Amino acid sequence: QVQLVESGGGLVQPGGSLVLSCAASGSILSIYAMGWYRQVTADERELVATITKGGAANYADSVKGRFTISRDNAKNTVYLQMNSLNAEDTGVYYCKAAGAITPGKTGGEYWGQGTQVTVSS
Repeated sequence: QVQLVESGGGLVQPGGSLVLSCAASGSILSIYAMGWYRQVTADERELVATITKGGAANYADSVKGRFTISRDNAKNTVYLQMNSLNAEDTGVYYCKAAGAITPGKTGGEYWGQGTQVTVSS
């Protein structure tokens, strides 16, 4: 089993910055990809950014040039540096681990509990 714990959300003014962190714990042998998603409806989460174990990053068009995702494989931790925040970035951000390998299981997907980001003056 893999547990994901997010931190770093909060209230920030437009134009400001935040850093989100997500640490994975448990009997983890490897995690292929980690990333951040934002809740857009009750049933849908949209991709914000993902990064593979090898460092290949993918971003939503709306955040390119403003957000940077990074990862510490030794700590199984992923970070999201968010700059030039605007009101449209407001939402609950969820961390996801995909392709996780644990004893007895491969390809597992796990989600964190979510962290609120509010951009408002």
